[in-house]
Amino acid sequence: MYMNSSRQRGFTLIELLMFIVIMTIGMLGILSVMDLTVQHSADPMVRKQAAALADSVMEEILLMAYADPDGLPNVVESGRSTYDDVDDYNGLTQTAFGLPTELAGYGILITVAPEAALSGVTMKKVTVQVTSGDESISMVGYRAGYL
Repeated sequence: MYMNSSRQRGFTLIELLMFIVIMTIGMLGILSVMDLTVQHSADPMVRKQAAALADSVMEEILLMAYADPDGLPNVVESGRSTYDDVDDYNGLTQTAFGLPTELAGYGILITVAPEAALSGVTMKKVTVQVTSGDESISMVGYRAGYL
């Protein structure tokens, strides 16, 4: 025996159009987020290179003597190869470091400031700031003057 139901099952045209509109809005939102992500995907590389550059400059500075071994305070040596204490790096920029052409877009600024004594040990605060476009990385280190 065959029964014919008077009620049919399925979607109406209005329901189908609403589904298409909602899915389109959702897809546009996802695509706009993906577009923004792709536009800034190179930024982590720039930040990582800036951090590596700041770290290498900071290491070079902190390996230097706390006070001038020549005994001539406030005298800056003639060039980077003759720098022998932390204070010689104060105020230097990228031009003093002779960066390779691949790093030509990076700027460096170094400041050395005296700090208060901590438990009788005097220190100097070294700040290395590396910039590239609108990205900026700052590293701070301390060189202690202990015997």
